[in-house]
Amino acid sequence: MGKRVLVGGVFDLLHPGHVRFLEAAKELAGEDGELVVVVARDETVERTKRTPIVPEEQRVEMVRALKPVDEAILGHPEDFAETLRRVRPDVVALGPDQEITEEEVLELAERAGVSVEVVRVKEYYSECPLSSTREIVERVIELWKEGRLRDVDP
Repeated sequence: MGKRVLVGGVFDLLHPGHVRFLEAAKELAGEDGELVVVVARDETVERTKRTPIVPEEQRVEMVRALKPVDEAILGHPEDFAETLRRVRPDVVALGPDQEITEEEVLELAERAGVSVEVVRVKEYYSECPLSSTREIVERVIELWKEGRLRDVDP
């Protein structure tokens, strides 16, 4: 019997790093399991990281279309424990660069009344040169400064 695996993230500019992470999380679910992806709300991203480039509804739509994903939802704007209570996962998979610790997730799960296993997905190697949102943004800025984005008006 498969497991229900939950992952969360911003998923602002989709790239191979997102796909590798979701594939690894789906493997944790097993053959009959499911992968539920919680996409961070715009206000959450603003508060914790930066201004999102792509609006939340568009980000959740794009994530929902990815092959490993069984369900994609918007997260609770302020309380991850509420999201855990709503989804009731067996496993929470954390990405290699996500700042939340395994212990913090377990504390939130306890508060939500949910028993979960927390797994940190190992770093992967990607042959793709643009495997993070930061790298994509830096590349766009570089091309803009060089005047090589001819079809884009400021």
